[in-house]
Amino acid sequence: MSALKRRVVVTGIGCITPLGLTPDKVWEEFCNSGCGIGPITHFDASNFPTKFAAEVRGFELSNYVDDPDRFRDAGRNIEFAIGASAQAVKDSGIDSVADPTRFGVYLGAGEGEQQFSLFMNLIADAQKEGDVDLGEFARLGMERLNPRTEFEQEPNMTAAHLASLFDAQGPNLNCLTACAASSQAIGEATELIRRNDADVMLSGGAHSMIHPFGVTGFNLLTALSTHNEAPERASRPFDNARDGFVLGEGAGMLVLEELEHAKKRGAKIYGEIIGYGSTADAYRVTDIHPDGRGATACIKQALADAELNSDDIDYINAHGTSTKVNDKVETLAIKNALGHDAYDSPVSSVKSMMGHLIAAAGSVEAITCLLSISNNALPPTTNYETPDPDCDLDYVPNTAREKNVRRTLSNSFGFGGQNISLIFSEFTG
Repeated sequence: MSALKRRVVVTGIGCITPLGLTPDKVWEEFCNSGCGIGPITHFDASNFPTKFAAEVRGFELSNYVDDPDRFRDAGRNIEFAIGASAQAVKDSGIDSVADPTRFGVYLGAGEGEQQFSLFMNLIADAQKEGDVDLGEFARLGMERLNPRTEFEQEPNMTAAHLASLFDAQGPNLNCLTACAASSQAIGEATELIRRNDADVMLSGGAHSMIHPFGVTGFNLLTALSTHNEAPERASRPFDNARDGFVLGEGAGMLVLEELEHAKKRGAKIYGEIIGYGSTADAYRVTDIHPDGRGATACIKQALADAELNSDDIDYINAHGTSTKVNDKVETLAIKNALGHDAYDSPVSSVKSMMGHLIAAAGSVEAITCLLSISNNALPPTTNYETPDPDCDLDYVPNTAREKNVRRTLSNSFGFGGQNISLIFSEFTG
């Protein structure tokens, strides 16, 4: 690694997920092949093609902040981000020692909740002779819409709230590159520290699209599983019978810190971020390039950044959505990037257990990689029953596995052709 490149370590983690509300609980569920998927309860989904999702349950914002009423107009995504960030910042012990001007926030956070019923009622009440009267719609909207609720839907608001909560006066950014967003945020936050623009970054993502607009959109794209008769078995990455992903929600947050800054204060170190790759397919909006050109280049870029060889990766946390195209092309990209060594690197997808957290997925999967290193174990790909000839790697089927884990690769690929790969390493001094 170049002597000019400042080293970046992870000193705090936190998450809010369908499998649990702390990293320890989530890891326990991974090891027990748990499942956070069930019928949708956020709204009546009985007439939707997909009637299930991976919802966060039992979450109370008051368990994480002293004044939850301050966020009464915020959506679930922001509340999840606050809960995960409170855990991560407390875990790191950074809150009282960081220079606020050198402490920043970089998120891959999604848009807020859509007020579906209110919006539909506005349209219905503005109907005149079969068309929507835009003037009447505007008048009613001015009467009924809450301005605070409206601006809380903006993707930048999550990062703004976290900066205020933790007095993080340094760089403050948010990217929304679909399913790659929070992994990209972690990579870009790492670059900010590497080039001395910050010493500490709170990074990760939060998202909730389990609402009528979100489910409708993904159903129209035929991206969601419709395995309604057995939701707990619907998410089956790399299995030949897979029929789409399961929509999830949640947040994952990491405290990234410059190595010497962390060592000086005696911080606990979960691992080091040593590789970051970012590419675009430049192909189609919703389709991955069939040759996996963007994903392949992304993995190779991360390996080069980390100065590693193809046989140095002990575990790959796959994007692994459980769609026909993604799993096939990701498998191809791993083989293209690692060559024959791909067959010696176990691969698994935790989306089989917690669904797809969209913008937040990569950050929770980054935490998974760090916990794999800490525990020398691999989470499984559950519901793996029927091999697919196009997916012929070791997917850690159904049961967690003990393994010495020193370096991990985490992939995140988003709509629009955005590809992100992160490499985490055990910290050895």
